[in-house]
Amino acid sequence: MSKVEEFEELRPLLFSIAYRILGSVSEAEDAVQETWLRFDGSATQPTSTKALLSATVTRISIDVLRSARVRREEYVGPWFPEPLLSDPYQDPARSVELADSVSMAALLLLERLSPLERAVFVLREVFGFGFDEVAAAVGRSEAACRQLLVRARRHMEAGRPRFEAVRKEREELASRFFGALREGDVASLQELLAADVSMVGDGGGKAPQLARAVIGAKNVARLLASIFLQMARIDVTFEPHEINGQPGAIFRDRDGKVLHTLVLDVLDGQIQTIRSVINPDKLGHVGPVADAWAIDREVRQARKDLDATNRPEDLVVEGPRH
Repeated sequence: MSKVEEFEELRPLLFSIAYRILGSVSEAEDAVQETWLRFDGSATQPTSTKALLSATVTRISIDVLRSARVRREEYVGPWFPEPLLSDPYQDPARSVELADSVSMAALLLLERLSPLERAVFVLREVFGFGFDEVAAAVGRSEAACRQLLVRARRHMEAGRPRFEAVRKEREELASRFFGALREGDVASLQELLAADVSMVGDGGGKAPQLARAVIGAKNVARLLASIFLQMARIDVTFEPHEINGQPGAIFRDRDGKVLHTLVLDVLDGQIQTIRSVINPDKLGHVGPVADAWAIDREVRQARKDLDATNRPEDLVVEGPRH
């Protein structure tokens, strides 16, 4: 094969490694492109192209993550990974590891790790690389990589619930949830939510977002029903879509532009967490992005108009008769 053909065959793997290290579609794509430029500019013929390119994209991703961590510390509000609609890399032998590692919950846990711990965990636990390959990729000894992996596993296992609901059951629950959302059915929504469910939004200060997490089935159900009915009045729609390997949906304005994504964490037959990404900087890869501020203004105006329509006619109060 030519260099281009070799690289394109491995591109899905390289992107999947970079995305899990970075939690960003755009940064992962940039890391893969930089990997190609270095590969194309090298005259050396590697023993293993896969090992070389995997190591290259890993080192690039580690460098990018180190600078990104500073920006994330200054981020306005909760930070979520960029939504991934489909993972381009598939390996039947590691399907469980791949699916589990790309969920929003797992990616947020990976944020707790140092860049080196994160890279070692991704290469070894998710993609099954040998310790010799991991060591070559991160520039550490095999012994050091084993220690990094032990620390990474400890952090991950301490905070990770496994959302291993049977796919069919999960899809049925999500279907009921989105059906109830369309109807604005508060009672049905509440039945599907865990008692301590939380709903959190990532606007990054660049779009309207919740001031804080909303906690509790009753509160979340009421808020969801209210928000969607208000948005539906101005022709905002949604399409259910798997996101980061979990049930979710893409919300669009009347012109079909992406307003935000929503992802459901399902455990024990109930929805445990609802995460929404509305930061426009994180949605460009999904499609043309809507103006969330304009949508917010339109919703507020529609609400005022509705209130005015439903207000009783001004009463003429007569003065006391003499």
